[in-house]
Amino acid sequence: MSSTESDALLGPADIRELAAALGVRPTKQRGQNFVIDANTVRRIVRTAEVRPDDVVVEVGPGLGSLTLALLEAADRVVAVEIDDVLAAALPATVAARMPGRADRFSLVHSDAMLVTELPETPTALVANLPYNVAVPVLLTMLERFPSIERTLVMVQAEVADRLAARPGNKVYGVPSVKANWYADVKRAGSIGRTVFWPAPNVDSGLVSLVRRAEPVKTSASRAEVFAVVDAAFAQRRKTLRAALSGWAGSAPAAEAALVAAGVSPQARGESLTVEEFAAIAENKPTGAGPAAPDTDPEPAA
Repeated sequence: MSSTESDALLGPADIRELAAALGVRPTKQRGQNFVIDANTVRRIVRTAEVRPDDVVVEVGPGLGSLTLALLEAADRVVAVEIDDVLAAALPATVAARMPGRADRFSLVHSDAMLVTELPETPTALVANLPYNVAVPVLLTMLERFPSIERTLVMVQAEVADRLAARPGNKVYGVPSVKANWYADVKRAGSIGRTVFWPAPNVDSGLVSLVRRAEPVKTSASRAEVFAVVDAAFAQRRKTLRAALSGWAGSAPAAEAALVAAGVSPQARGESLTVEEFAAIAENKPTGAGPAAPDTDPEPAA
């Protein structure tokens, strides 16, 4: 990497200078913790395996630390930013620090939960996600943009553990199953607190998601499968026979659906794979209540 490229990235002094010039004070409400370490953003890009032909979508670019590193490696970068001041400033930061790549950057000034289309078709998602909305934003982006093949997100360490958990793990829950519907998920590293400004009071983790080569084979819709998942973990201490009684219409009906799916009625949701949840959804009793509406996913459990 040339000194010019290296100088393009933001360091601690650059971040504080930019923030001061914009009158920006990071807010807890939006979960803003800006990365101030150039080596960390390079590591994220490297771990994400960003390719020269990738179109990367970044959610919550903030002052542009990761954005600039992504622009060095990808073909194009689309940043989605909700904050008015940050969204207005980012194109100028890109143009000033990386003029040769500025035409490869585009900004969408919006709440990521409301975005239904992007100016480019993304092939990868790389983001430092605000802790308070990380799971719903991640799942929504994977649902709405099936062209995203590879994802690397930095989230609170506890959330990273949940996303990457396997059946039988005590933190396996709704985020684990729903993420696995879309992708093969794994932890991809840890990030300390000192690389952020302000430093959060929790550690962070990297999570890698690689889109499944084939979707889960099922005749049930995603909404129908997710309705089973939500019901199973809403009362996670109960057996599935009891936890799914409302979903099926009664405990005996839930038991019948479970037996037909090859799942023990005495099992609990935390022991099931996404394929098993799909099998239960396929065997929903006729006349049982409708599936939950296909709304934006919740960060529950």
